[in-house]
Amino acid sequence: MTNKNDLAEDRTDWAEDRTILANERTFAAWIRTGMGSLAVTLGLQALFRDFEPTWVAKAVASIFVFGAICIFWVAQRTASATQRRLDGHDTTAPSKRRMLFLSVLFSLAAFAVGVILWLL
Repeated sequence: MTNKNDLAEDRTDWAEDRTILANERTFAAWIRTGMGSLAVTLGLQALFRDFEPTWVAKAVASIFVFGAICIFWVAQRTASATQRRLDGHDTTAPSKRRMLFLSVLFSLAAFAVGVILWLL
């Protein structure tokens, strides 16, 4: 017969594994939110294309670009901090290097969108 303490330890390990998976889903949700902010940027550019003075519309759209970049970095920092506190048992957490790479990649893309926005 299995010891009650062993069963409790198994449940705790499974809960920690579920938290690791939830952390990965939360990171993905933050990235999607940042991409949504970039979509708002492009929508504002299309909507206010003929607005005068053009710098006002571009400045408002740039706020959403800056917000997207902040979201990408907050996602990475939060996910990495959570991951440091957890130990995987039956699951593997995404590597911190991969999360950092994705944050850098999406931040550079958002910055490029901002630059293109001002060049149009």
